[in-house]
Amino acid sequence: MHAATLPVPATAVASPMRAIVHPRYGTPEVLSLAEVARPEPGADEVLVAVHAASASIGDHHVVTGKPYLIRLSPFGGLPRPRHRVPGTALAGKVVALGANVTGFAIGDEVFGDARHGAFAEYAVVAAARLAPRPATLTFEEAAAAAWAVTALQGLRDAGRLRAGQRVLINGASGGVGTWAVQIAKALGAHVTAVCSTRNVEMVRGLGANEVIDYTTADFAAGAARFDLMFDLIGNRPLSACARVLTPRGTYVACAGGGGDWVGPMFRLGAVLLRSLVSGRRFTTFVVKNTSSDLRALAALIEAGKARPIIERTYPLGEVAQALAHVGSGRTRGQVVIRVA
Repeated sequence: MHAATLPVPATAVASPMRAIVHPRYGTPEVLSLAEVARPEPGADEVLVAVHAASASIGDHHVVTGKPYLIRLSPFGGLPRPRHRVPGTALAGKVVALGANVTGFAIGDEVFGDARHGAFAEYAVVAAARLAPRPATLTFEEAAAAAWAVTALQGLRDAGRLRAGQRVLINGASGGVGTWAVQIAKALGAHVTAVCSTRNVEMVRGLGANEVIDYTTADFAAGAARFDLMFDLIGNRPLSACARVLTPRGTYVACAGGGGDWVGPMFRLGAVLLRSLVSGRRFTTFVVKNTSSDLRALAALIEAGKARPIIERTYPLGEVAQALAHVGSGRTRGQVVIRVA
């Protein structure tokens, strides 16, 4: 990634900021660190001075424009990226309020989902997508915690997980998986986690009751049956996933390969089709970051029932390197960008 200086509109010269800009789709090297105009919050938004952001596989998809289907989504754009500054999950301090915003004040420390623009010194965020920063977390940890909403909604809402049930988490060592293990335990489940050899002890330390090393064992070949399978990888046939479920069990898809064109959409479509012909429940979900769920996560964190696992931290100028690492598929926990 190279440094650059982009022209700043005359009306914004007094308040520039540093940001990662995304001029075109490509490998993360297309990103550059530039000086751009500081954004202004809309009526229902706040302006956050970003202290840290979290780099995810979703951010990698947005930057590369792959799968190509993402270019037709609100996160993409044709023929070039719709949003100049990428990045979603963040933590920081409120420095300005929109006219309609209540419940926040200037100086509040917050975390949440900006949808775009988090890889910058300042970002505008809908107030409905923010919550107070958990007091037990640093800004870097809080930025990582924003991604836990995916695990919470996948298990609690899509999976309808209840205390005493048995859950299988496929992909337990990644950014969402590490949260899923902890949240499932906090909800009272018996957790079996699937990961590689190098991550077995880490995942066990998060509270998993059993850990399956996929390099030496096949979770679909065992005799155990589960009330819920939360699949963060999507690397096994749905027929194999069905075999590990109880007769009234639920399979929740959160990923699914699919190549450069449609990505996981093909598998997610197959999941919904399977639900029509199977006695078991096959489903997926769309994550919606809300203040209420962020507050619920903060409560779990402050009660000591969950914590972020951060593998690496990069400075703002090295977002390209961070996303290249995330895109390798070898992350353990989460990758964080230190901004302030």
